[in-house]
Amino acid sequence: MFYYNILKNFNMKGVWPMVVVDSVVGAGKSSLMGILEKEGFISFPEPVFDNPLLEKFYHNRERYSFPLQIFFLNRRFKHIKEASMIENSIMDRSIYGDVIFARMLHENGEMSNEEFDLYIELFENMIQHCHPPKLMIYLECSVDLAMKRIKKRGRSYELIVEREYWERLNENYREYFSQYSFSPILKINIDNIDFENNLKDREYILNLIKERLKTL
Repeated sequence: MFYYNILKNFNMKGVWPMVVVDSVVGAGKSSLMGILEKEGFISFPEPVFDNPLLEKFYHNRERYSFPLQIFFLNRRFKHIKEASMIENSIMDRSIYGDVIFARMLHENGEMSNEEFDLYIELFENMIQHCHPPKLMIYLECSVDLAMKRIKKRGRSYELIVEREYWERLNENYREYFSQYSFSPILKINIDNIDFENNLKDREYILNLIKERLKTL
């Protein structure tokens, strides 16, 4: 119950008016957020392209895992405070799931005990100031699909990563979302869905999200 015990520090007095899209790397979070942006949502992209540490991390995970996670944690805290002030905001990942990566890196020996303890202390201090989102969307997919999409988009630093890393990440995501119960959640398995290129699939996904939002 690691993830549940970490997240129970949420400020549960109310919710923030945002939708969060989360998933393993390569599942299509950014693509879905772009689609929802056209439906009137205000987007908050993941801090990837202005990240000076990300590519370095993939080439030397043990050296850069801690500074990278601190970079993400800080930016995600900043973004979620901004998004909390905007109706109909949508986030590509968020501070809520940031701990997934830190825990995985620690378990794999790529983040020291001291670094992980400091990260958790910072995370718990920050999460106390965060309300749950009005809806969490989890795009569930297989490792094979995620790796296929990673290969297709062709970021060189992702292509060097071994399959075992993506498998561990997927396992941690499944564990995290099996324990997540702090806000309404919509889980969508996308193994046989191509919402980027297939209009029927896109309509199906949009209808699922719209119908779920109507119940909130």
